[in-house]
This record gives sequence, structure tokens and C-alpha cells, in this order.
Amino acid sequence: MTYDAEIQFTLDTICRTYLAKRRLERALTQLPSDCPVTFTTIYKPYQLFPEASEEGEDKYAWYQRYRYNSDEKMQKYTQLMSAYGAAEGIDFKFGGTVANTLHAHRLIQHFQETKGSKVADGIVRSLYRQYFEEERHPASDETLVRAAVEAGVEEKEAREVVGDRKEGLRETEMLLRDAVGNQVDSVPRIVIEGKRRDIELEGAKEVDEYVNALKKIVKESS
Repeated sequence: MTYDAEIQFTLDTICRTYLAKRRLERALTQLPSDCPVTFTTIYKPYQLFPEASEEGEDKYAWYQRYRYNSDEKMQKYTQLMSAYGAAEGIDFKFGGTVANTLHAHRLIQHFQETKGSKVADGIVRSLYRQYFEEERHPASDETLVRAAVEAGVEEKEAREVVGDRKEGLRETEMLLRDAVGNQVDSVPRIVIEGKRRDIELEGAKEVDEYVNALKKIVKESS
């Protein structure tokens, strides 16, 4: 008997949740081909910097000012992230813009609701890559339309949703409030649904930790 299980993945598109997604993807490929559990990832929004403007500001300068207040600390951060990224096939870059991600989340949630998890997954992948590897603005109209199109959405529809800034806005804001109400204070927050229990993991874990959690859910679901 097969069992369908959700993986709730709480993220921000300008956060190191990119690493966690890559590692979780690798973990899922390590399950046996005849695994009786089918896992579907559902994305939930969280904003690390809700006070950020829509226009944004220089990413490197922002991190240096608010997170790593010296050239030495910033250099250590970029070296560490570059090493982590290389291990997962991510070419981290540190230029570009930090900006408000509300409308990036609105896009993800709209198409997750209307077109399903596969399209939402494609949008998330594109948004991560554009921000972290191509130094693109994380929520400009151009970035959002490109993410939707890369995920399989027709360009006309993508532009309509991106351009209508009220489409899905209330629902997304409610989900963001729910995250605060549920005391989510760091991301990624990954909850793997099981028959007997759910397993919650916070922070970017190693691949083996995700594999072990998935296997526990599979074992307890049999």
C-alpha cells in the first residue's frame, strides 16, 4: 500500500534555504525506487527581512553592515558559503540586491494553489538561482515573470499575475502571519508528515540527516 506524505518547506527566497533544498532533493533521490511513500513538497512563506524595501539595496554592503560588520568576517562568510555551495552545485555570488520578498512569495503561493507543487517547485528553483547565482533582483517583475515561465507557466499568464499586485496578496500575508504565530524564527523549517508522527527539522541539515528522517517516516508508515 502506498502513502502520500507532504514535506512542508518554510523558506525565504533570499536565504540559505537554497542549500537545504538542494540537500533535501539529494536525500529524496536516495530512497529506493519501490518506496511505498510518495513525498510532495509544499512551500510556505517566511520573510527574514520584512522591513526591506521593494527597491532594495546592495546585497554585499547590506550583509556587511547588518550581519558581518567587518571585511574579515564578510570574507570568511563568502568563503564558507562558496564552499557549501560548491558541494551542492551552487555557484554563490555576493553582488546584486537585497529587497522585500513579499511578491516572490505571492507568486509561489498563487501558482502552488492553481497549478500544483511541480510548478511551485520550478518557481522556487528559478528564484533561488536568479538571486544567488545570477545576482538578479529577488522580486522585480522581470525576475518573477522569468521564474514562472521557467516553471512552465505561459508568459501572458505570468505577467498578469505578477502585474496584479493584489492577486493572492491577502492569502500570502495571512500565511506570513501564521508563520510568526507558529513561532517560526529561523528557516528553513522542514516538517515531514508521517502516519504516526511528523518530523521537524530546522536549519540546513546534512543530506544524511534528511535521509534518516525520510526513512523513519517510511518505516513508520508501513
